[in-house]
Amino acid sequence: MARLLVVDDEPRIRTYLNRSLSAQGHTVSEAVDGQDALDQLQSRDFDLVLLDLAMPGRSGLNVLSELRQLESHTPVIVLTAVTDISARIEALDRGAVDVVAKPFSSAELAARIRRHLPHQTPSPTGEPRYLEAGGVQLNLHRRRAVTAHRSASLGEREFSLLAHLMRRSNNVCSREELLHEIWDMDVDPGSNLVEVCLRRLRIKLQPDLPIETVRGGGYCFYDD
Repeated sequence: MARLLVVDDEPRIRTYLNRSLSAQGHTVSEAVDGQDALDQLQSRDFDLVLLDLAMPGRSGLNVLSELRQLESHTPVIVLTAVTDISARIEALDRGAVDVVAKPFSSAELAARIRRHLPHQTPSPTGEPRYLEAGGVQLNLHRRRAVTAHRSASLGEREFSLLAHLMRRSNNVCSREELLHEIWDMDVDPGSNLVEVCLRRLRIKLQPDLPIETVRGGGYCFYDD
């Protein structure tokens, strides 16, 4: 089943959701506040987040804004007792995929979770969910890379570049090959597209990205 993160400052709510969702076969982790949630989301992969709005410190709305800045693709369902319609609308505007009012029906919540789990729709190509090489785990469904020291959501080009290099690990990929495969360019326009994209990857995943520049050849992802 799925890996879920329950974020709520009320222990009673967390315990209830943990028991209910675990009984449905999910693996459930708990976060006691918004900062705890962000810390866990940057260090581990989750399939879906259940997020309370009204919490001390970082509120649920603050967490949603932070996840959007991080380009996170993890779906978030907001669970809230807040009756203010504007707060619910703001949660959706900040990236929540759904809003469920407290108190809620466990059966309804289970249905909404099933609806928003990204892996419920199988890949038509039968592609595996992860690529793993050189100490990097790349989630192919959510464009997220995890290493021993970093976890980062990737932009579309960053993801495509890293995935291509990982699939061709220990082989040198020329700039021409990468421009063709990632940017659909058959002619090198003399730009630094590859270098800029690779620099962003290195910043996000340093010091754990085993990609080296091969002088006169291109780039190689080493999987030793």
